Amino acid sequence: MHIIIRNILTEQELAMSASVIRASFLAVAGEFNLTPENSPTNAAFIKQSDLLKMRERKIAMFGLFEDRVQIGFVAVERADGCVFYMEKLAVLPEYRHRGYGRTMIDFVCKYVKNECGSTISIGIIDRHDVLKNWYRACGFTVTDTKSFGHLPFKVCFLSKTV
Repeated sequence: MHIIIRNILTEQELAMSASVIRASFLAVAGEFNLTPENSPTNAAFIKQSDLLKMRERKIAMFGLFEDRVQIGFVAVERADGCVFYMEKLAVLPEYRHRGYGRTMIDFVCKYVKNECGSTISIGIIDRHDVLKNWYRACGFTVTDTKSFGHLPFKVCFLSKTV
């Protein structure tokens, strides 16, 4: 088994990445009753065009591949100064619990350090305790929770110093 994380560059890779993200977030969307109407920006409803917009904004996008098959995705965006946002971390459900999520977090930590960053920030559904606990186990700490009028849930913000 050969694992690699690399940049997502082509239109075909963007299409596959959108598919991986949707499949990875769909169960959570169902669990929290999220729909395209009440949560249109949720990753469960992402389209290739959304990833194209991210690319235009110079957001770095990476795919995790096992034996040339894309099974994961993560995006990294410089917020300001030394803070970076980690977005849309996704592992296909059938590949979970094998350490791939942690592998991508480690990759993002190295990427942020190489870009002279010091902090990774993320936002998740506040009531998603399993995910929140997983991020805590990966070294993140809760920094804030906030409600947004356009979202049907509170957002929990976590950060990690690299």
